[in-house]
Amino acid sequence: MTSDLERLTALFRELGAPEPEGWARSQSEEGFNQLHRYLFLRQAWALIVSDSDHDWMDREIENATKNPNAPFSGVGAALRSLLDSGANRQDLTDVIRGKQAELLFGLCYLLEDPALTEDAVQHVGWRLVETDEVDQPTQRPITGLQESVLETDPTGREMRPRGPAA
Repeated sequence: MTSDLERLTALFRELGAPEPEGWARSQSEEGFNQLHRYLFLRQAWALIVSDSDHDWMDREIENATKNPNAPFSGVGAALRSLLDSGANRQDLTDVIRGKQAELLFGLCYLLEDPALTEDAVQHVGWRLVETDEVDQPTQRPITGLQESVLETDPTGREMRPRGPAA
């Protein structure tokens, strides 16, 4: 008979979590909502420019060319200018990816600590919570997201620079 810990470990492994045993053990023994936490971060990382995909630049440039006054078209125009002046595609990807990961970290932290300083809104706050099968909040919070942003970096480098062989 398979234990809950073994089933949860297998699920984390199937989902691609780094160190699936640790995620499963933390949820099973400490009660942290690690499955939802991991899934949120995995989905968030999917929105960040991939370490090895440089085609995003061409898509941005093409969109800016087709719609030069559209929102965000300045990104494509700036990329075209940078590439025309000899900028390296990997360097540009590293800069953009790094700034996107910093934003993800900041947003994850913001979900737990709004850090509002105005007296009139001291009672205001928010939180990410799991929902049940009919999309109703369970009141079980998904916390500590910022603590796992780096460990869920799909490259496994935790946003550290590529080694000399890369």
